[in-house]
Amino acid sequence: MRVVIQRVSKAAVYIDGGLFSSIGKGMLVLLGIEEADSIEDVDWLVAKLARLRIFPDVQGVMNRDIMEVSGEFLVVSQFTLHASTRKGNRPSYIRAARPEKAIPLYESFVAELSTVTNLEVLTGQFGASMQVELVNDGPVTILIDSRNRE
Repeated sequence: MRVVIQRVSKAAVYIDGGLFSSIGKGMLVLLGIEEADSIEDVDWLVAKLARLRIFPDVQGVMNRDIMEVSGEFLVVSQFTLHASTRKGNRPSYIRAARPEKAIPLYESFVAELSTVTNLEVLTGQFGASMQVELVNDGPVTILIDSRNRE
């Protein structure tokens, strides 16, 4: 399971030209699920995100987590995070989980993130063609892969 986290001052998802969801200060989380992922990856990644200190304290040092700043989450499914570009110029998505596996893990991730942080977690729409708009604050962009836990 991979996430690209962007600390944002605002972010929004549009579907078919209309606003689907939006947040103010918080994290835009692009979530990629692969066939090898399980609920253990969900639990580990949620715990990591809940404690990730990427928001500034009064000295401007990234020392506060999302709960300390009353931030918001916007989670968007993104199977392209598992693209392989080793051969040729057309990415292969063979490692990305099929919807029958990915959807339950995606839903578990969103529910667990809300439970652990006690924050509302807004989402995109799984499988939809979405336009994601954001203002990256910092900029702060972080990649976390549950396969690289050590």
